Amino acid sequence: MILRIDQGSQEPLYLQIRNQLVGAIARGELLPGDRLPGVRALASDLGINLHTVNKAYAVLRDEGYIYMKGRAGAVVASPLDADRADIAQVEQSKMEDALFKMALAHRARGGTRGEFLEAAAAQAARAYGVMPEEASAAEKRKEAAAEKRRAPARAAAKAPTGAEGALA
Repeated sequence: MILRIDQGSQEPLYLQIRNQLVGAIARGELLPGDRLPGVRALASDLGINLHTVNKAYAVLRDEGYIYMKGRAGAVVASPLDADRADIAQVEQSKMEDALFKMALAHRARGGTRGEFLEAAAAQAARAYGVMPEEASAAEKRKEAAAEKRRAPARAAAKAPTGAEGALA
C-alpha cells in the first residue's frame, strides 16, 4: 500500500495519513495483525516530520484501528478484539452525532430529507464498494437537484436591471 500526501491540501497531513490507513483497513488492504511502518521510516518516506506520523498513529490508536506493541511498532487491530467494543460504541455515537449535524445543515440550506438520504446512501455504497453505477446515478440526481435549486438565482442574475437594461 502506498500513502500519498498532498502538501497543498487544506486537510492536515496527519488526517490525510489517518484517512488513507482507515481506507486501506476498510478495503482489506491492511489486515488485523499487519505491522505498519515505523514512525521514523514512514516520515522519511513521505518527507514529513516524524511528529506528524506519530500524531496520525495516536489518532488511529485512540479510535481503535491500531494498537501499539511497545518498541515493535503499530499493528492493525482486529475489529473482534474485546477491548475495541467500547471504542466501537463511542465511535458509533460520534458517527450518529456527525450525521445528525450534517442532516441539520442540509435542511438549513433548504435540502430535503430524501436528498440527504440519497446522498448518504450513495456515499455508503461508495465506501462499501457496492453498486457503483447506482451510486453514480445518485450523484447525478443530486447534482441535477442542486442545479434546479440554483437556476432561479442564475436567471435573476441575468435579468437586466435598470441601468443595464437601458444599455442593452
